Amino acid sequence: MRKIAFYTLGCKVNQSDTASMEKLFREAGYKIVDFAEKADIYLINTCVVTNMGQRKSRQMIHRAIRKNPHAFIVVSGCYPQTAAEEVKAIQGVDLIIGNQDRAAVVTLVEAAATEQSIDTYDNVKKMSAQTAFEELSADCETEKTRAFLKIQEGCNQFCTYCIIPYARGPLRSRSLENIKAEVEKLVAAGFSEVVLIGIHLGAYGKELKNGTSLTDAVKAALEVPGLARLRLGSLESVEVGEDLLDLMASDERLQRQLHLPLQSGCDDVLKSMHRPYDTKIFAELLQKIRAKLPDVAITTDVIVGFPGETEENFAATKEFVKSCGFSKIHVFPFSPRKGTPAASFSGVVSEKAKQSRVEELSQIDRESHEKYCESMLDKTVSVLFEQEAEEDLWEGLSGNYVRVYARSKENLSGKIHKVKLKALHNDGMIGEIL
Repeated sequence: MRKIAFYTLGCKVNQSDTASMEKLFREAGYKIVDFAEKADIYLINTCVVTNMGQRKSRQMIHRAIRKNPHAFIVVSGCYPQTAAEEVKAIQGVDLIIGNQDRAAVVTLVEAAATEQSIDTYDNVKKMSAQTAFEELSADCETEKTRAFLKIQEGCNQFCTYCIIPYARGPLRSRSLENIKAEVEKLVAAGFSEVVLIGIHLGAYGKELKNGTSLTDAVKAALEVPGLARLRLGSLESVEVGEDLLDLMASDERLQRQLHLPLQSGCDDVLKSMHRPYDTKIFAELLQKIRAKLPDVAITTDVIVGFPGETEENFAATKEFVKSCGFSKIHVFPFSPRKGTPAASFSGVVSEKAKQSRVEELSQIDRESHEKYCESMLDKTVSVLFEQEAEEDLWEGLSGNYVRVYARSKENLSGKIHKVKLKALHNDGMIGEIL
């Protein structure tokens, strides 16, 4: 039995893609081993959303080559899709695969391996509006309690800082029938929660031009008997419609947590980023969401140090972020990506200033998270437990995405319990199982 090791960088979508490829190799008779072990084949699924992601991708490729110089090295994902020649130039890489034709990965690897050529085999395909969604099955054999199902691929937004539309191609969506079929498999495999994810999830179905929307995808998943919890990945705020909020309010299986990337709290910066809203629209959307779902948790992403962001602009961002009441804020320093408009913008912010702004906003995140947790004291929440944090202390996530700890001598992994929240603890809260 040949051994193959995988390494994944980047987003949940990448993780989902890797899990699907693992499933294909497992079904073909390969043994999946840890990346630290010696393997016959190494597959590195790469990320280029930041300079750090691209640099780490190269590091992991070189690590695999050093681990076993005779191994077959496969590089997949966004790095070869956006810089195929650069990846092919890395000595020791045998096959590159972009963000399409992953369904044929086993065949491609076996065909290239038997050729024994010194050249790198290139299977990076240019993606167009005619490119179909790859309906790869999710991997049901992991020990995780939460399954990620990719239902949407690609992005047409072209924010000025973002390489992803170039790396992932235009919008494509998984069929409603296949969504239901995949959720059925995941429930049968014992997963308690399914998370619907995509590159531009809120744009699900838009390219079909028949009125199909994300709400239809959610309804298809909720039709599956036995599904305990359903969660949504990142959405654009302007794509959260009344129908989706009504569904979230009426069906408790659809978890009351929304991740809505803000990226900046300054209108001038938002315009320069080519974001589809301004702060007034964003604030009004938050108000509308909370009017319908008072207990909803809203998390976000913010980029600091975007070209042209002045101290005054950043001060505006801080004040706006404070006013939004986010339960969690993910803060990123701007990373110029070759080929995007923002990479050539003037007004470059120094690395020192970026890091200072990251630290300032991270402090606001800590305060905001603590305030949100304090608002949950003495409330009862449903928690999906994942693992033992320490002896007899189990941790998991509530429906509104707060990390919850509770004591039990029983194995709680994968189980859902009602927990009364008693106090703040570590990165979340501690409570008592009812």
